[in-house]
Amino acid sequence: MASRRSSSPRSRPARTAPARPTASSVCPCGSGELYTACCGLFHQAGAAAPTAEALMRSRYSAFVKGDVAYLLRTWHPRTRPGRLELAPGMRWTGLEILATGDGTAFHTSGTVEFRASYRGGALHERSRFERVDGAWVYVDGEFPE
Repeated sequence: MASRRSSSPRSRPARTAPARPTASSVCPCGSGELYTACCGLFHQAGAAAPTAEALMRSRYSAFVKGDVAYLLRTWHPRTRPGRLELAPGMRWTGLEILATGDGTAFHTSGTVEFRASYRGGALHERSRFERVDGAWVYVDGEFPE
């Protein structure tokens, strides 16, 4: 996810995610699973996301959680910034996956189009992912209008 933001009142998902996931909270990625059994496995247990979509969901959850180290670790070395600062007042409120292309165990690249809502607007992005040493990483994104 990049930092570009747009306001759109009709793009709000039905579910609101907690500001900071805890062990007993539902994962903010929208899977309906507990955080520890979902994105927490990637954030805390070091498991690798099996698909580009799973990585996208885990990165969204990392934005919700403010986990900069995970975001940088899962960013392609070719496009990864030297440092990342998250806006302290940003409150992500939901993730909607709009489309996926490739990005499975049988692919080396994939795309995920999503809408990530936050208090005051939404981010619509089509992200590109690639495998590096067998692990999915975020490459970059474009913003469809």
